[in-house]
Amino acid sequence: MKTLIGGAIAAVLGLIGISVWWKEFFQLLAGALPVILLMGGGLALYLGFDELKDTWKSDTKTDDDAGTDGPEKYKQEIDTLKQEIETLKSEKA
Repeated sequence: MKTLIGGAIAAVLGLIGISVWWKEFFQLLAGALPVILLMGGGLALYLGFDELKDTWKSDTKTDDDAGTDGPEKYKQEIDTLKQEIETLKSEKA
């Protein structure tokens, strides 16, 4: 409840402040807008480059995996495990 009342008071004071100092508010907004755009653009460039690096890494991994056929690789692994199980069963008996 305290937060609600505090938020309402802050909103009313903000509206009063904008109405009294509207010229200064718009001057501040005009000065801050290029900085905000610059920082937002820099962040977007960084995130885009990071995503691009991730796609490059995944492309190289898929190229490496293309030489070893995925299903064939797993079939060989399953056959190897089956042979190990049979060997262990025969050792137990």
